[in-house]
Amino acid sequence: MTSEKMVIGTRGSELALYQANFIKDILIGQHDCSVEIKIIKTTGDKIDNLPFDKMEGKGFFTKELEEALLSGEIDLAVHSLKDQMTSQPDGLTLGAVGFRADSRELLLIRPEAVAENGFLPVKDGAVLGTSSARRQCQVFFHNPSFKIKDLRGNVPTRVRRLRDGNYDAIIVAAAGLDRLELDLSGLKAVRLDPGEFLPAPAQGILGIQMRRDDKKTAEVVARLNSDEAELQSSLERGLLARYDSGCTLPLGVESDLSGGKMRLKAVLGVRSGDSWSGLKCADVSGDNPEQVVTDTYNQLQESRPIANSRDQR
Repeated sequence: MTSEKMVIGTRGSELALYQANFIKDILIGQHDCSVEIKIIKTTGDKIDNLPFDKMEGKGFFTKELEEALLSGEIDLAVHSLKDQMTSQPDGLTLGAVGFRADSRELLLIRPEAVAENGFLPVKDGAVLGTSSARRQCQVFFHNPSFKIKDLRGNVPTRVRRLRDGNYDAIIVAAAGLDRLELDLSGLKAVRLDPGEFLPAPAQGILGIQMRRDDKKTAEVVARLNSDEAELQSSLERGLLARYDSGCTLPLGVESDLSGGKMRLKAVLGVRSGDSWSGLKCADVSGDNPEQVVTDTYNQLQESRPIANSRDQR
């Protein structure tokens, strides 16, 4: 016997629809649910000509979905967890987190701009596309000669703009390219070492948001939760929460769970006027999540900014 119908709210981008349909298929195939998908346009979708740090407010890709949840228009919202604020609005909760894809960053380069060596193998002085402050500060750290040019739009749009010659190279999340299985022929693709070029907190993890008092839905959605992804999220987003900020914070993180220990690496970009003066770095291990987050935050606060990758960390 099938359960009452669930309505999943999602943005209309190809990646958002892929993620919503991925969860829909699991709910139908493994949990005998009846599921419908409803597309909701968010502020981040409507305004695609401004970098994030020039946009007012927070939750650019989630606010309208959260309003639809609270009004009862939808029952679930499937998010890229990195887009969500670290605190939940009153009445909402994360029913599950999981399904982590590759958390690394992917550097895509036009063939004529490829360099023979370097951590970022792009020719000096190249135009590199990204609107992420986190990516910008790390690009500057590895090669300050690059000209950073804002890049907005969904994942296929970003790749198309690279192919059209608007940029020599761009940086995107590997998870999005992998999930969409986009054609990258003719471009050089480099997956960046996450210990050297740190991703966004919870990059590649899906978050399933729902009403806090919806017990029937919670019972089903809880089965989708991954304990490992939840712990990694608590470390990475726990550090982000210390800054009471969102995707505009130039914070990169990487967590690792092995041998009963947790490790959290982080970098924080430091501005000097309109440019970057360097990165603050932290690397902490331990067996208590809250303590690891606290120690990482304190290490970042106390560390001296490093100007470039040639300096000794």
